Amino acid sequence: MCADLWSFALSTYARPGVEAACLRLQEQGADVCLLLCGAWLEQRGVVAEPERVQALQQLARPWRTQVIEPLRSLRVQWRVMAQQDQPLAALRERIKALELEAERELLTRLEALAQAWPIAQGQQQWLEGLAAEDAANLDHDALQLLRVMATGT
Repeated sequence: MCADLWSFALSTYARPGVEAACLRLQEQGADVCLLLCGAWLEQRGVVAEPERVQALQQLARPWRTQVIEPLRSLRVQWRVMAQQDQPLAALRERIKALELEAERELLTRLEALAQAWPIAQGQQQWLEGLAAEDAANLDHDALQLLRVMATGT
């Protein structure tokens, strides 16, 4: 079990099928950082309470919309042009690195918020709670794959 959220996110994302599942969920509007945080909390056995879910969502939303999504949008926008323009491709790679750094910062903030929450016995349903804003549109098989690969349940 990974002690910190960033290490957990990296190891989980590297598992077979998780990257593709996360990208599908992201395309459907899910916040993958929140979902990875939820899987981390499930693995640790932290109790999923509505107030905690809401606190994580409130922390993540402005960072995602004001920092991560503008970087991602620019990176995606430059994808085709960068294939023919080497200086632009180099700039795009720097934007990609900034996007990853912004995601790492969000995970650090989420971990700091959740670090003191107590551990309990039994299955916690963090992923469903954190995906609730987008639950109707999400690929539930991808969500379940994330859970299985992250927590083994």
